[in-house]
Amino acid sequence: MSSLYNLSPIPHILDIRCPKCGGDARFEFGEVVKIKRRADVPFFRDSHLFEYRQVTDSCGHRWHAAIYYAALHGGSTNAIRGLPEGYQPSDWDHSEYLRWGHTVIGAYACHSCHDVRRHDLSWPTDAFFQIDYRGETLWAFHRESAIALQNYIAASHRDADTSPWSRMLMHVPTHFLAASARDAVLTRLERLLGSERSSRKSTIAKR
Repeated sequence: MSSLYNLSPIPHILDIRCPKCGGDARFEFGEVVKIKRRADVPFFRDSHLFEYRQVTDSCGHRWHAAIYYAALHGGSTNAIRGLPEGYQPSDWDHSEYLRWGHTVIGAYACHSCHDVRRHDLSWPTDAFFQIDYRGETLWAFHRESAIALQNYIAASHRDADTSPWSRMLMHVPTHFLAASARDAVLTRLERLLGSERSSRKSTIAKR
């Protein structure tokens, strides 16, 4: 696997294989906010909404952090209430920018078995949308980027892509782009997209 491809910036929400059942699960990174005052530490340490940690940065400085996992609370910050003065629920909103994969902590909610729990991400090993072709692995972040990947490989002329996933597409290893690989790769991607779609439809029907 190309190292550049592996180091593409990562969205805040990913599709991963559920560690429990292997189905499609929605993973969301946890958001880490620095606790401003030592007096606020007991609130975050004792809260069922947050995970409290002492963090050491790259310079060796230690600070107190409150981590919120939106995936454990319906995928939003709406559950956050009663914060100490100086904090807002929006402090734990995701940034508009993609991540670079340095943070691995998050949580997932599985569409198939409905398991919901904390998870330390191993990317791209955990990716739901991944296929193997002749000893190499091709992956995508989630359904939207998997479809973009499928269209990119199928195209006869691959012009500069302007989608949010352009960096990922730009670094797809040539191993998967060769004419001799196209049919096999596209067939496997279509099968994977179909299985994910069927899984979600089955989950909706059960509800």
